[in-house]
Amino acid sequence: MKIIDTHQHLWDTTRFRYAWLESLPRLNRTFDLGHYREASHELEIEKTVFLECDVDEDQILFETQHVSQLAEQPESRIAAVVASARPEKDGFEAHIEKLRGYPRVKGIRRILHTQPDELGQSQTFIRNVSKLAPYGLSFEICVLARQLPIAITLVEQSPAVTFILDHCGVPQVKERILSPWREHLREISKFPNVFCKISGIVAYADPVNWRPADLQPFVEHVLECFGWDRVMFGSDWPVCTLAASCKRWVETLVTLTKPAGAANQAKLFRENAIKAYRLE
Repeated sequence: MKIIDTHQHLWDTTRFRYAWLESLPRLNRTFDLGHYREASHELEIEKTVFLECDVDEDQILFETQHVSQLAEQPESRIAAVVASARPEKDGFEAHIEKLRGYPRVKGIRRILHTQPDELGQSQTFIRNVSKLAPYGLSFEICVLARQLPIAITLVEQSPAVTFILDHCGVPQVKERILSPWREHLREISKFPNVFCKISGIVAYADPVNWRPADLQPFVEHVLECFGWDRVMFGSDWPVCTLAASCKRWVETLVTLTKPAGAANQAKLFRENAIKAYRLE
């Protein structure tokens, strides 16, 4: 099966600083293209979408520059870049203007699940996100399940922007808690400009004892809410390695979605990514 991995991370701890990695020793080392090729060599990865890695703020443009250069190498398979940005800052538009010089940048992300709720609720943040549409840039939503109402408000006020919800809205998989995540996910799915990535959830399962059945109710609910035309696969590599190899995560999702048929699986694993990220 041909796959477009819509959530690939690459980080270089010799070149950049990532303060958040200090508390995660298993991930606090360089993960580069060579490591990704090794992790995915048994999979038919056709293209990838690089997702910004929450590099320290003073290096966010350098990360975009570096990955854009990597993407120029055909063997990299990087077809699109989601860059880091700070919509809460008054200098946001100037930063977006700089990103116009990197044609593979198709969207931006500001991680909210590690930030105070007030950040994503500020009028400056909402106003700046709403300005992305004329630039042809999407906004990647990365929130905890309890923060989904913040995401819903953001989407409500930016109807012209394409939004991509990361990691199924980060449900509490290990704890097997479905509500109120289930209700909030249904609400945000009603907006036609929102896609949802089936990514990351394996990292929120029991890292040692998880089984496909633990993920199944969450995957099924995402598909029920968003249908087969607004969902995308993402490996969330290397974060997924906290609980599973890239191969095991793919095989699990293939098994869970097999009853829907090959045509729907092709949408999930490849076709919808082309549409959402405007890939050639």
